[in-house]
Amino acid sequence: MSRSTRFLAPILGILALALTGCAAPVTAAHDSTRAGDGTTTYPLTIENCGETVTFDQAPERIVLLESAPATILDGLGVLDRVVSLAGPFPDEYYDSGLAGRIDAIDTLSDRIDAAGHLTISAEVVLAQEPDLVLGLPDGLTRTGLLDGGSNTLVQPVYCPTGVEDTSFDSLYEQIEIYGQIFDRNDEAQELVADLKARVTDVESATANAPERTAAVLYPSAGGGPLYAYGRASMSQPQLEAAGFTNVFDDTPERVFEVSIEELIDRDPDVLILLYQGDDGGVEDEVRTLPGSDALRALTESNVLVQLFNFTEPPSPLSVVGLERIVERFGTGS
Repeated sequence: MSRSTRFLAPILGILALALTGCAAPVTAAHDSTRAGDGTTTYPLTIENCGETVTFDQAPERIVLLESAPATILDGLGVLDRVVSLAGPFPDEYYDSGLAGRIDAIDTLSDRIDAAGHLTISAEVVLAQEPDLVLGLPDGLTRTGLLDGGSNTLVQPVYCPTGVEDTSFDSLYEQIEIYGQIFDRNDEAQELVADLKARVTDVESATANAPERTAAVLYPSAGGGPLYAYGRASMSQPQLEAAGFTNVFDDTPERVFEVSIEELIDRDPDVLILLYQGDDGGVEDEVRTLPGSDALRALTESNVLVQLFNFTEPPSPLSVVGLERIVERFGTGS
């Protein structure tokens, strides 16, 4: 069945007053029917989360188990190779053209557990006869999928071994790897150039910003743990480009549990709250924490609530998320 949810595009007038020349949120699609550039030599071997992955040819049947790579695939002109997808693909992520292309793809499952994780079996995935699976939800293994004939790629920030400090170069490198895999190296370079220009526009606009601090948080629903993002997350380069200091930039981990007392002690000027699915009053989750009324960001309403993929993992959506941050809080100049 095709997705019944309609994916409406955000009309981002992002930075309209503060910046000029910022592009629309998502890339223009290339001709997906043409042959590759002929610049990739197969078999191609890459390293992904410490695992060796070999491609004998460009993948032709993709199962997409997370939403973030969709913008890269579309930018390379290979989204039509996605035979099925699973999980939430929220309306706000895509422009109308990409929304329509995603809407036309068959959906295997949209079942999400209480923690926001996709639940799907290997049998359902392998029934699609993929040669590449993007994403590895709990319950699936690389070995099991490879035994069924499919390679698997995991976003580097989700590698079990962890990652070092993340930057926008992490995004550009990821796009270039996808370009190699699909023999769409020219398109990859075009996409990287566009994203670099947009990031540079923001950095130029915020270059003279006064000292400002921020925290990026993921509040759990129902009074569960509060998580913060450190140097290994994409929030670090986002905040730096937007003219902010991450109050948790002394923490090398990507994401970690933080107490309300620690957050109050660091007292960031602004809060960026991430969520998946329905926001479900994510700001209220923070406001109801004991002592949270001491946070200046809350008392002064300097809060941005946005969908998870606008920050993590590194994808073109992270650049949109950067632009949204500056749209919300200004350039500081």
